[in-house]
Amino acid sequence: MTEQMRPVLSGKKALIVGVANDQSIAYGCAQAFREAGADLALTWLNEKARPHVEPLARELGAQIQMPLDVAVPGQLEAVFEQIADRWGQLDILVHSIAFAPLDDLRGGLLDCSAEGFAKAMDVSCHSFIRMARLAAPLMKDGGTMFAMSYYGANRVVPNYNVMGPVKAALEAACRYLAYELGPRRIRVHAISPGPLKTRAALGLKDFELLLNEAAHKAPLGGLVDIMDVGYTCAYLATPFAHRVTGGTVYVDGGASIVA
Repeated sequence: MTEQMRPVLSGKKALIVGVANDQSIAYGCAQAFREAGADLALTWLNEKARPHVEPLARELGAQIQMPLDVAVPGQLEAVFEQIADRWGQLDILVHSIAFAPLDDLRGGLLDCSAEGFAKAMDVSCHSFIRMARLAAPLMKDGGTMFAMSYYGANRVVPNYNVMGPVKAALEAACRYLAYELGPRRIRVHAISPGPLKTRAALGLKDFELLLNEAAHKAPLGGLVDIMDVGYTCAYLATPFAHRVTGGTVYVDGGASIVA
């Protein structure tokens, strides 16, 4: 952005899950929330990922930095215990993680194993529900939750395979959580960015074709970047969007409206 963002989220506490490197959507969200004045908690997947994430967390002044593999029992609870002890509140939650075993991801849906499907659903969808359950009691004055989806949740995208049904389930989960948490003034958004060159996306077959098609279709032209997604989430976390919840927000230059 050419102008400095106003600190409209000053004093707010944000947990960002899913930073893998400086190309991650989660990192764009963390940058945008920090620019808007929020205090950050960042996690890394494991010791292999830590050297890539820890410097970014320091750069952003993250007050809480911890490992988090949602498939490891107790790690998710430990993160929220630290947030409760350190901050006593949480205002923003970003879930930007997804996983499917490579063989199940690169094969068609018909060939996806039950174990692979269950793993993809647990890490990519149900972990958001588990996070929401732990985050809601800390959102005492309301809050905002985000989960990252993709256009393949609603339309068939060649080679997206098992992640299509999984992301469709994630978007449905966002709607139901928005319904259940609305009385507590907690808003829930599924964010659907256009294709981005993240580490996770590179596991998709023929990903460059997806990028080229998206850039060609988008009425605004070109591809989105991680900051486009981050600034959208920052806006939705402010009081300016206090009546917006439960929908899927497309950040794709309008590509999703074009047949």
